[in-house]
Amino acid sequence: MSVAKIIEISAESPTSFEDAIAQGIARASKTLHGIKSAWVAQQHAVVENNKVVLYRVDMKVTFVMD
Repeated sequence: MSVAKIIEISAESPTSFEDAIAQGIARASKTLHGIKSAWVAQQHAVVENNKVVLYRVDMKVTFVMD
């Protein structure tokens, strides 16, 4: 039997939402093992001078506990 845990993380990127997701998972994988999925709960765009300058995502990451 396996047991999974869900945590919430936020990540950001100046490039895109997809890059913010990838960077968030990459960073989480440095301390979490067995990541199985990520659910993007929210997306935010930071706008300055009528231009998107930062993409931010809030995710729920599921991983299997050792």
